[in-house]
Amino acid sequence: MTVSDSVARAVRLMALRRLPGLIVVDDRGRPRTVLPGTQVLRMAVPDSFRADRALARTIDEAHADHYWDELGDLTVGDCLHREPARVVTVGLDGTLLEVAALMARQRSPLVAVVDGVGVLVGAITLERVIAEFAVAHPDV
Repeated sequence: MTVSDSVARAVRLMALRRLPGLIVVDDRGRPRTVLPGTQVLRMAVPDSFRADRALARTIDEAHADHYWDELGDLTVGDCLHREPARVVTVGLDGTLLEVAALMARQRSPLVAVVDGVGVLVGAITLERVIAEFAVAHPDV
């Protein structure tokens, strides 16, 4: 995902792949920041509804879906914090424990996997790490 990609595309990708966020890369494919799903929500949900829980409850589910249509021409760059989240990376030879330790230390639900020159080749989600631990220890 790049800063010029549409938010609608980002939402679809997060939904289809069940991702907590996306890694934003530069024009050379190197990870630069993370777009948390919560930042996309901030763009989709008007300030007034975020500030007033009671007001948010007045909109039924059918009409709430229309707020996603409001994303229109917004880009990934529009959703990013002024101070971008640091990308947590691991090399292709990273181990499950290494990834888990990085996630825990950096409080990141997403780790970018990079090749030897720092180009993004994939990502590992917290959900996947937890699933691997659960499979390894089915009796727990």
